Amino acid sequence: MGHAGQHAVTTCKHGNRRRLEMERARVMIDHVYISVNNIQKSLAFNLAALEPLGWREFGKYDAASGPDTVPDLYGIGDHTYISGTGVGSSIWLRQRKRGETSLYLGIVCDTNDAVDAAYAAAISADGIDAGKPADRTYFAPGYYAANVADFDGNRLEFVRKAWQPSR
Repeated sequence: MGHAGQHAVTTCKHGNRRRLEMERARVMIDHVYISVNNIQKSLAFNLAALEPLGWREFGKYDAASGPDTVPDLYGIGDHTYISGTGVGSSIWLRQRKRGETSLYLGIVCDTNDAVDAAYAAAISADGIDAGKPADRTYFAPGYYAANVADFDGNRLEFVRKAWQPSR
């Protein structure tokens, strides 16, 4: 993860280099999408494996409530993520599509400007636009994010959640 942040700082031709360096020092994984063949079996496995660490199931995102590009998602999170008392982590399981193998990783940003800067740096590094910086109110009010893909189809989401305290 540190290497990706360093790359963003050195390849960014626009924006504030110091701001990106400060953001890189605090990069944290917010969420990961894992594409699985059997939702119920994978949910049971992940819950059993993560329960000793305080993780639990906390909800399902229904694809009907958002854009066509967002599938049904099944959430598992740590106590901090679920309680909203700080910046925590979550895993979202999704039904794997035929031939799908890519990774989807959400990266915490402290400000909307940091989301914009990370998105610009990724695009400057030949990233592929998968969703320009914008409010994503279909997830929650105050959810601001941008998405990019690399040449292998792996995706990064840079996300600022207004309800989370700065780190």
